[in-house]
Amino acid sequence: MTWTQVINPLANLGLSALVAAVPIITLFVALAVLRLKGHISGLITLTLAALIASLVFTMPVRYVLQSALYGALYGLFPIGWIVVTAVFLYNITVKTGQFEIIKDSIATITDDRRLQALLIASSFGAFIEGAAGFGTPVAITAAMLAGLGFNPLYAAGICLVANAAPVVFGAVGTPVITAGAVTGIDPMVISQMAGRQLPFLSILEPFLLVMIMAGWKGTREVWPAALVCGVSFAAMFFISSNFLNPMLPAILSSIFAIACQVAFLRVWKPKSVWRFKDEPPIRLRARRHSRVSVLKAWSPFIVLTLLITDWGLRPVKAILDTVNVKIVFSGLHNLIITDSGPIAVIYNFNWLSATGTSILAAAVISAVLLQVSPLKFLTIFGETLKTLRPALLTIACVVGFAYVANWSGMTVALGRAFTITGMVFPFVSAFLGWVGVFVTGSDTSSNALFCNMQKVTAESMGINPVLTVTTNATGGVAGKMISPQSIVVGTSSTGLAGREGDLFRFTLPYSLLITIYIGIIALVQAYICPWIIPAATAPADASPQAGAGVAGAAVLILTALAVLALGAVTRRVKTET
Repeated sequence: MTWTQVINPLANLGLSALVAAVPIITLFVALAVLRLKGHISGLITLTLAALIASLVFTMPVRYVLQSALYGALYGLFPIGWIVVTAVFLYNITVKTGQFEIIKDSIATITDDRRLQALLIASSFGAFIEGAAGFGTPVAITAAMLAGLGFNPLYAAGICLVANAAPVVFGAVGTPVITAGAVTGIDPMVISQMAGRQLPFLSILEPFLLVMIMAGWKGTREVWPAALVCGVSFAAMFFISSNFLNPMLPAILSSIFAIACQVAFLRVWKPKSVWRFKDEPPIRLRARRHSRVSVLKAWSPFIVLTLLITDWGLRPVKAILDTVNVKIVFSGLHNLIITDSGPIAVIYNFNWLSATGTSILAAAVISAVLLQVSPLKFLTIFGETLKTLRPALLTIACVVGFAYVANWSGMTVALGRAFTITGMVFPFVSAFLGWVGVFVTGSDTSSNALFCNMQKVTAESMGINPVLTVTTNATGGVAGKMISPQSIVVGTSSTGLAGREGDLFRFTLPYSLLITIYIGIIALVQAYICPWIIPAATAPADASPQAGAGVAGAAVLILTALAVLALGAVTRRVKTET
């Protein structure tokens, strides 16, 4: 039995939209005011949304439940699968001691606090955001800076501000993949659009970090290094987001930026070494390691980059996608009728081509390279799952809520209500994403909540939805630095527990400034240079099948050669020690 989506059940669009917003407001209050845990807030929000969808928007209960189930499944796979495997790989490097060498390899490059902030808070933080995300980069980099002798408040605040642009491609592109899933827009197109917005921020961000620390005079003294940091990151960010895939931009850009800064600092130094006034003695002195040891420590992330690149190539993906389990939700498939026609509800369990599987493969190879026993491998994986259970439940609930809101008509009602903003809606899009990330603490969750609403509103106003959907994600990156979860991570990792209010006041002005900046960029792109917005469907390669064998074999052979080379390095390290 079919059911036609109801957009204005109360015969007053403003009132219907207000009722549709109740779950979102509830989520905000639960997290920001009541400070409930994410999974508890998510469960409350999902339950409330289900009640409103059935009682107000007249969606049949069985459709509500199946919509929530479909969203929860998608939240767990492929989104949750990416999170689990990414954090698992990171945990392997920690448990084997290799991550300490990675930290040392960065910390020994310079004694200047400004340059250390650029390398650790900005570039290395971006790398961890791209590889793991979900609060990991701030926890690691803030602790590193505090250990090196940074003022704890500045250590936490700078790392929060620095963790902006990479967030949109955090956890191996999870926010972009989620945005594509809930809107039906190709994730590669969203990746391209993000790559045409955030490089402008990436160039300015290093200067902002140094300005926060050392003022205008201190910034002038290291402007060449800040320029190298910003331009190198922005250039690779644009290239990788537009021409590779949505999974790698943060990882590749950060690695390239670190390499460029290291090379530059070999031939240039500031006239004087800058430190904080009355800073405490250095508590952490980084050890120096051989180049071979450093390469070994970085090998898991080198393998990760290679395999994700392989998995993202269209010819390779075409082969991997042949192993796919399609589950038709017969009780929901084509039974919900919208203005665009019936909704197809088919769950694709593409376990082999999923990005998370490529990360798991990287973890297996890394375990071999780092000589992790099978028992220890399984133990680390079990510990990772145990740690991430609340996060996975949160993702399942939030994405489940997103699908209930989208398919019941609640999102459409909100979207149509936002048409009152008129031509400034692209600017408002940035603040919607900002609010979403502030409330949920996650750009992924914010995209699940608001991206379809952004699409619906844009289409009703004649604005390209690719722009507004992407601006939800890019505007949201600034909300990360003020979200309650991020603030708590920052204070707990620098010994500032109880000073969350101080840290919030520290980051709030920069959060607003960055959001306004992205909103202005979106306005310019909407009305002055709309040609910069990519088409809603990514251009296909000549043929996914044509040349798939040659291209796939080529990249896999190159990857195998790289892994063999890394294996030789690890054997050399073992011999030397």
